[in-house]
Amino acid sequence: MPEAILVVDDDHDILTAARLLLKRHFGRVVTSNEPARIPELMAATTFDVVLLDMNFVSGARSGREGLSWLARILEADADAVVVLMTAYSAVETAVEAMKLGAFDFVAKPWQNEKLIATVRAAVRHRASRIEATRLEGQNRELAADTNRPADVVVGSSPAMRRVFELVARCAPTDANVLVLGENGTGKEVVAREIHRLSGRAAKVFLSVDLGSVAESLVPSELFGHRKGSFTGATEHRVGRFQAADGGTLFLDELGNIPRPVQSKLLTALERREVVPVGANAPVPIDVRVISATNAPRAEVVDDALFRQDLLYRLNTVEIVLPPLRERPEDIPTLAAHFLQIYARKYGRAVRQIADDARAAIVAYPWPGNVRALRHAIERALILCDGDTLRLADFPLPPVEPPRVAAVAAAGGTLAELERQAIAQALARHAGNVTYAAQELGITRTSLYRRMEKHGL
Repeated sequence: MPEAILVVDDDHDILTAARLLLKRHFGRVVTSNEPARIPELMAATTFDVVLLDMNFVSGARSGREGLSWLARILEADADAVVVLMTAYSAVETAVEAMKLGAFDFVAKPWQNEKLIATVRAAVRHRASRIEATRLEGQNRELAADTNRPADVVVGSSPAMRRVFELVARCAPTDANVLVLGENGTGKEVVAREIHRLSGRAAKVFLSVDLGSVAESLVPSELFGHRKGSFTGATEHRVGRFQAADGGTLFLDELGNIPRPVQSKLLTALERREVVPVGANAPVPIDVRVISATNAPRAEVVDDALFRQDLLYRLNTVEIVLPPLRERPEDIPTLAAHFLQIYARKYGRAVRQIADDARAAIVAYPWPGNVRALRHAIERALILCDGDTLRLADFPLPPVEPPRVAAVAAAGGTLAELERQAIAQALARHAGNVTYAAQELGITRTSLYRRMEKHGL
């Protein structure tokens, strides 16, 4: 849209000169010799810049009138950009006005080039101020959206009551938290709940799935990079630490952080600053870190796999989420909760689960934990007839002694256990990666990486 400039001065010659000069460079120029008309004019038109004289009463030199009208303009429009026009003798008052919110001042008689340059700078400032206001509002909405939990932590078992107690105790602090648990146990849900209950709740919650980021790109993902710092770095990029400034950063699948990056992460946490890839100067950060891993605790505390000094920084508070098979008493409550969510989402009048179906899902070991149960309820609701989920709506595999257990009994390694679990899930779903990933409680990207790792 063409720029709109308002010029207010009691001298008709000044108004004429300003109008003739400015209209050659800007879209619309409105002039007035009556400051009392400012509210009326501003109500009718949104001005990019207001050029305001500081004295209107004949013989006045104090500039107090200009300061008074400056305050009224900014009260009417907080984004208004005001440039003061003043005689050389009133420069000190103009400087005072800038402290009160004026953008700049020009001395009369002005130099044409100086006036044009000042007004152009003021127009740009107005545009950037409006954009900043828009982005601030957008970020507030983003924060509200990302901080709104997609789910709540559900359960009344003793193990979950202990989890709730730890969450309630640590959330109001800024302590870093480490969440341990199998895939699908709800580690990110717990992280979001901690953020929601913290003093950072109004700020952003950012999640990084380190299992889906190539090892070579982890430093750039976390710390950002400068243009040209490596092949493919065609522009500057802000890392997740900077993007989460003031809020909470959730590092999922922590065990995938390469050893060299662990050192950089430790430095970032200790110094509360990051150095983007290709940069020399550090950038200060204010971030609470919540981490999660599905690795067994014995593996987490193995210094050969994970730096223990970094672990001390990350697990000021440690929360262990039990697998769903160890808290079957929570399954009916979880199932009812998910049923309500998806009935509302899909507009289905499905209100209950048949007794035999409920007994079956309670007995099932749920290798994909809560996430797999959630997917099963969603799928059953989509495919069911009537207002009740029945046993036939849950195509659960028969509960057999798994081959994984045999491997474990024989002293199999964690890698062998993982490979067996993936192979079994793929076999049960005829090679369908999407369904296998849902059962295992991991993303398709993570499953593909594991399949490649194990040669499946």
